[in-house]
Amino acid sequence: AVLRHRLHGLDSAAPPHVVMGVGRVVGYVYRDRPDNDFDGGWRFLAGDEDDAYMSEASNMGIYDVNTIANYDPAIIPLLDAPIGRAFHRQGAGFVADPLGAPGD
Repeated sequence: AVLRHRLHGLDSAAPPHVVMGVGRVVGYVYRDRPDNDFDGGWRFLAGDEDDAYMSEASNMGIYDVNTIANYDPAIIPLLDAPIGRAFHRQGAGFVADPLGAPGD
């Protein structure tokens, strides 16, 4: 696929394969504290993954945030959000989740 958007300085994220492998749109986004120097802290989910799915490491992958933005450009306006913010899809865009990012 040809990259339509080129975003710089956003590091990587670990979305589940239902978003990247199956091609579903991102339905829930939050920014957590990064796990390492290459992690931007972004977590992109379809939004309906259950705990069993999420606990299986083989269901996750590491992707450049730019790649995710090219699959789903609706995330681009969110990418300046600080750690602790969360958003859920509403129509073609996203709205803030008043509860913020999930806690540990």
